[in-house]
Amino acid sequence: MTETHHITAKLWLWNSDKAAASWHFLTIEGEAAEAIHALALMRRLESGRRRGWGAMKVHVTIGETSWDTSIFPDKGSGGWLLPVKAAVRKAEELVAGDEVRVSVTL
Repeated sequence: MTETHHITAKLWLWNSDKAAASWHFLTIEGEAAEAIHALALMRRLESGRRRGWGAMKVHVTIGETSWDTSIFPDKGSGGWLLPVKAAVRKAEELVAGDEVRVSVTL
């Protein structure tokens, strides 16, 4: 079973005080997040196990760029975190703070 969600979200930057690392994310919230949580639960019940950190494999498209990655549940927002790698940000000319239209297929 596959389903696709089309959302618009703000690209944001996560930094760590403990490491010289930063990551760019989009947060999937609202109805799309609820539907993804339901699908994650269904898959967990079917398989009897949970993927690491509760991740879900997805196929993502932003503009002309598509790639496969995983999204992760976010306890803070109740939604899902979608990492956006540097190659995608460069190809689509994205920076933190941009509103991004994204398609996420599970």
